[in-house]
Amino acid sequence: MSITAEPRTPADNSSVTTAGTQPPLNTFETLDPRTNTLIAEIEEMGPAQVERAVDRARNLAGAWSALTYKERSRHLLHVRDRLLDSAEELVDTICAETGKQRAEAVTTELMAVCETIGWYAKNGGQVLMPQSVSPGLMAHKKAWKRYEPLGVVGVISPWNYPFTLSMTPVITALFAGNTVVLKPSEVTPTVGLAIGKLFEDENWGDIVQVVTGGGATGEALVRSGVDKVCFTGSVRTGKRVMAAAADSLTPVLLELGGKDPMIVCADADLARASKGAVWGAFQNSGQTCMSVERFYVDETVVEDFVERVLVETAQIRQNASGGDIGSMTFAPQLAIVEEHIADAVKKGARILAGGKRLDQPGLWFEPTVLVDVDHTMSIMVEETFGPVMPIMSVKDPEEALRLANDSIYGLNSSVWTSDQHLAISIANRLEAGNVCINDCIVSYAIPGLPFGGVKQSGIGRVHGPEGLREFSSVKSVMSSRVTTPREMWWFPVPNALEALGITSARARFGTTLATRMKRFKRTT
Repeated sequence: MSITAEPRTPADNSSVTTAGTQPPLNTFETLDPRTNTLIAEIEEMGPAQVERAVDRARNLAGAWSALTYKERSRHLLHVRDRLLDSAEELVDTICAETGKQRAEAVTTELMAVCETIGWYAKNGGQVLMPQSVSPGLMAHKKAWKRYEPLGVVGVISPWNYPFTLSMTPVITALFAGNTVVLKPSEVTPTVGLAIGKLFEDENWGDIVQVVTGGGATGEALVRSGVDKVCFTGSVRTGKRVMAAAADSLTPVLLELGGKDPMIVCADADLARASKGAVWGAFQNSGQTCMSVERFYVDETVVEDFVERVLVETAQIRQNASGGDIGSMTFAPQLAIVEEHIADAVKKGARILAGGKRLDQPGLWFEPTVLVDVDHTMSIMVEETFGPVMPIMSVKDPEEALRLANDSIYGLNSSVWTSDQHLAISIANRLEAGNVCINDCIVSYAIPGLPFGGVKQSGIGRVHGPEGLREFSSVKSVMSSRVTTPREMWWFPVPNALEALGITSARARFGTTLATRMKRFKRTT
């Protein structure tokens, strides 16, 4: 079994081979999806190299965890400065391997990471502070819980947001006092290597290790003895990660796929909803775990909504420089998009816009709008992960809610209505880890909000206090307020303990006066 960050699937230049240099024995290619041209050949690292990377990270884990939270924050803020100083070069690298637009790389990759670093630097210390716990009946005791680092965290990241979805778990684990070994997607390895360079440091250079390769490298990392694995990618591969981790009972954090619904009610602001729908479906060419992949629109407004969507879609600029959306990233994913569209058309769906590749080199696919879709079609039940917008007419919000919840996925979702009470009612009943009201996708941009899925969309959370504690071990501690020669329940057990216990329990826990005042009656 091999593990790879497939579709919803110290770093140095020694892992990269370009023209004129001799490649290592085992390499793989990384391509520019905009043109299908070679970027570099990258070393395929084996189990022994992964083991050495984990050892280097573990050797520094004790010293890194011994720093105060403020000291770790100071170092990671310096890393953020390095990120900002090299922003243009990072954007070059991200766009070359993903095909996304430069402005999109800035906002969804660089700025998102900078914001997350800032939130944890400001708030994380309080999140991980020891917390007092009531001792309950044991009033002569004091109790508290403390959060401690796990050790070494393995991160396996995907190709769709190779910077954000690598850096988020990496920096969160570091803030929590862990060191990290990162295995970036084999589709976007040079982004992972660029991340490693951000952490190069005379004293702390080993707190982040980067290992490159495909499924075998990922499996080696999961089985390497790391103390937790964070995987972002497909449900299928997430299950493999979980199975491999189970052999050693290594805990996992899984951020997996989505089939995120958008519910448009009859009273929605259709001008805003149509613009939001087009952006939610097509940004990053639909290659976002939170992309809107299913649209349920009230039958009384569906025609108006579709007309507006077609107008907005026709205005999308799709080119290699300065447009609204770029190419797709991964050829097998584009093939899935084509399969889903073909299946839908075969079963009665109609294509109103797009539906085919652009006639040019690279992985370019037109933004596509479909109608007359239903849940017999793959495009409404399986993750498509491409620039496709299937719109289904529904009779009312209750039918929309039922269909939205009719899914193995539960990542993100949205509801569009001018009735706030209805919006909250639907939001509360949507089976999803995240809900947006009159907006979509952007909940991830709020670093204080936990992000993650339910059902088969994942296990655990990133972001917020919950995300930081995901990379911590909680320890319960109890101590005595006063020192006594012995505890009442120690041997030999006092003869009066039964009577005292029942009388005390009635007085403390009884809900009626009769129960609280009832006297002890010996039965033997």
